[in-house]
Amino acid sequence: MNKKSIIPMAALPLHLPGLVTFAAAARHLNFARAAAELGVTPTAVSRTLKQLEAQLDARLFNRTTRSVSLTEAGAALDAAVAPSLAQIRNALAQARLATDQPSGTVRLNCSYVAYRILVEPHLPGFFAAYPQIQVEIALDNQLSDIVGAGFDAGIRLGRKLEHDMVAVQLGKVQRRIVVASPAYLQQQPAPQTLQELLQHQCIRQRYSFGGRLFDWKFQVRRQMVQVDVQGKLMFDDMKSVVDAAVQGHGIAFVYQDFASAELASGALIQILARQGAVDDAFHLYYPHRAHMPGKLRALVDYLRAANNGNA
Repeated sequence: MNKKSIIPMAALPLHLPGLVTFAAAARHLNFARAAAELGVTPTAVSRTLKQLEAQLDARLFNRTTRSVSLTEAGAALDAAVAPSLAQIRNALAQARLATDQPSGTVRLNCSYVAYRILVEPHLPGFFAAYPQIQVEIALDNQLSDIVGAGFDAGIRLGRKLEHDMVAVQLGKVQRRIVVASPAYLQQQPAPQTLQELLQHQCIRQRYSFGGRLFDWKFQVRRQMVQVDVQGKLMFDDMKSVVDAAVQGHGIAFVYQDFASAELASGALIQILARQGAVDDAFHLYYPHRAHMPGKLRALVDYLRAANNGNA
């Protein structure tokens, strides 16, 4: 009686291409589709699988003219091999990320407010981490078609996106506050109620030149109240609004984080502090892609970690 010699599995030579071919064929249960995925011919797939079956001395597939299915041995091998191959691919990807330094120019479109709060403070750290990346920034309140304009990403309030766009929140929800300079408040008593704002010079702001005005909205007893303030000055950017308020031209309604330096120095004083006004959070948005460029991934991940407290 002839007996087959028993060879320990550890002694079998490891043929990784054969296992990769097997995993693709097991996933598709179609040699032609497996061949297309691997970039080879169906004949090459069939030949490689026969060699693997011969090496293991086991049939892995049941083949008919109409279908391909896994045998019991094939199913057991697939259950063991598929997770291992996934781990190998992940390890290779991590190794490539560790050795490949992202490079090139990232073009970012955002308002000056978003730049000053969310981008400017973190540029030194980003350039230290990614010395081969350049960042080109266009300051613009009208964040519309960033792809058509040649930008890689943009930052704006809210997350109302166009089709095939991805949004990543940066930082906390931005809170608007009412501020004025000490010089202005020496001439005019500070308003004690929202109604009294109508008696003051208020510095107003548009989203863009000729665009709609920012609303002065407040939350009073769980209801939203809008005050139609008046004033002689109007700008299309918040930096000019803050500067005008510091110079004593009137009362301003600005983001607390944006005016943090002026508040800390005493150049501006918060008034009507008990009146809550909440806006939305800024989001960094970019086109959905199957493979995001490394330079863009680096900027997205860095800004998200830096502004969300994970850096």
